[in-house]
This record gives sequence, structure tokens and C-alpha cells, in this order.
Amino acid sequence: MAPHWEGLNEFLSVAEHGSFTQAANKLDTTVVSVSRRVAALEAYLGVKLFHRTTRKVSLTDEGELYYQRCRPLIAALVDAEQTITQAQSLPAGQIRVTAPVNFGEQYIAPLLAPFMVAYPQVAVDLHLTNRRVDMTDTGTDVAIRIGHLPDSSLKAKRLGSRQLTICASPGYLALNGRPESPSTLSHHSCLVGSNEHWHYQSGGKVRTLTVSGRLRCNSGVALLNAAKHGLGLAQLPHYYVQSALVSGELEEVLTDYRVDDEGIWALYPSGRQLQPKIAAWLAYLAEHLPAQQLRTGVY
Repeated sequence: MAPHWEGLNEFLSVAEHGSFTQAANKLDTTVVSVSRRVAALEAYLGVKLFHRTTRKVSLTDEGELYYQRCRPLIAALVDAEQTITQAQSLPAGQIRVTAPVNFGEQYIAPLLAPFMVAYPQVAVDLHLTNRRVDMTDTGTDVAIRIGHLPDSSLKAKRLGSRQLTICASPGYLALNGRPESPSTLSHHSCLVGSNEHWHYQSGGKVRTLTVSGRLRCNSGVALLNAAKHGLGLAQLPHYYVQSALVSGELEEVLTDYRVDDEGIWALYPSGRQLQPKIAAWLAYLAEHLPAQQLRTGVY
């Protein structure tokens, strides 16, 4: 015999409150609806569950027996529902994350261990690449992106900002002079990364300039090393060159043409409800990425 649930909540509520009116208020329904459902349950069971008078509602012997048997079953059902709901609200499962190589190595990777200790049910797959991967095709949950974001259906959370710096070694500048404006870069050897168009600001607008030189490489670390050795000018994010600027190995040039800081973003798919594991990761990034060091970017 299959269990019959219809009218059970109404029966239990009337039994606990001793009133159809109070039961209806508790269940946010009408007295008529409660009465009908209890009557249908009585008809199904073939017994009267309540003594009804104009002044009082009380359980029959059968009603008392049914109530005592049903109450622990409903309590167990409520407990089971709460257990499942809480389990779904806890961060768990794998998060697939992509980030630019150098930025990922310096800032994202160090956060993985403490994050995974804090959330032991979460696994992380971190893929470092300077290529903008398609999040849908790769199943990526969160992508760290730098700079201007194209219009898309993705949601974005700002984590910080970056600053691009044009710099060279003191030795290079002593031999070749300091560029006084972006137009004079054509007379210099420029160290070209994955993008041969350098950005600068003039007249309140961000402009681009095509540069060239003896070395082209898609590694910011390699360009930094070449700049230190006097091979030319490099435009690199601040986090590549900060220590070299402090030590005097490099000097910044064209500071009057420096572009405004650009955003560092965490992109994630849009949806009605953010999964707990994704929400936890985004909150952890926002809290623990060192804000004082995030005047950075990726080349």
C-alpha cells in the first residue's frame, strides 16, 4: 500500500493547534481548504480522526494513534530535506579556472592551497594561458581577464586594476637617449610581445602605436630580461617591472603618456543562481588578492 500524503500536513497542524482556524493561519490557507483535506484523509483511512464541536476540536483514539505514528515520520522527512538543502548550499565539486600565465603564477596559484583547506570539498583545475579560451567549449567556470572586456553574456567581477609601464635600462637610455614622445619610438628598438601595438594616452584619449625591434616574444619574463640587458624599450605590466624599477635596473619613460589603469576581472557564466563553489571562489579572490599589488596586468 503506497503512502498517502494528501491532507497529512493539515491533519498534523489541526492536531497540534486544536483548531482548524489556527491550522489554516499556520499553513497560510483557508479553513475550508483545511477541512476538506482532513475530511478526504478521513475518508481514505475510513475512520474519524477528530471529535468536532462548535467549541472544541480533539483527537479520536484513532486520530491520536495516527498522530503519534505520523509525527516522527514527518520530523524525519523535514530533517532529510534540510540535510539535502544544506549539502547543496555547501561549496563542493570541481572548479575549472583559467588565468594569464604570469599573473596566475604570482597571484592566483598561491591562493589555491589556503582556499582548498578552507573548502575541503572543492577541487580546482587551474589552467594558465595567455590565450583567451572559450569558456563554454572548455567548460571553464571562472576566467581571469585583464583590460577591456568585450560585450558578452558573461558576468564579470572586478578584482583590481593593472598599469602598463614603458621602461628601459639606464645603459640603453644613456646610449640611445630618452624618448620624449610616443612618435619618437620609431627611432628606438622596442621589445615586442604578443601585441605589436603599444598603448598610450594623449589628449584625454587612449591611442595605439605600432612598434618594432630586434626581439619579439610572447613571454613577459623574457622581455623583462632583455630590457634589463639593454636590448631596448619594453611596455610591460607593473608587476613584471616593479622590483627592477625599485632597484634601478630599469627606468620608466613617457610617464606623461601613461594610460589609465585597466581592470582585472573574474568572468563567469551568467545564470539564475550562482553555484556555491563558484560564489565561494569569487568571494575568496576578492578578499585575498592583495589590493596594494593589483596595479598589475598581463602581457
